[in-house]
Amino acid sequence: MIKVNISKESIIITGHANYEEYGKDIVCASASSIVITSINAILRIDKDFLKYVEEKDKLTINILGNNKDCLLIMENMLELLEELAKTYKENIKIMKEERP
Repeated sequence: MIKVNISKESIIITGHANYEEYGKDIVCASASSIVITSINAILRIDKDFLKYVEEKDKLTINILGNNKDCLLIMENMLELLEELAKTYKENIKIMKEERP
């Protein structure tokens, strides 16, 4: 299962959807496309807005800026991931940090 942990300062994406085998998994491909396209768009607008680290089965995105356009792209990315999670409940889970 892909897990997306969202907090105010970061988004951590881990795991594999296990919808299908590696290379044929439409859920992983969809999640990857959503995230990579969003990161690339943000970096074209403001290269200092975020930093990301890719590891095996883990992507950490640290949000450093407050650019309105970048925040809209980030919000759109999260909404797309939430829509994917609604359709593939067994393969992707979104977890948001509760704010005090």
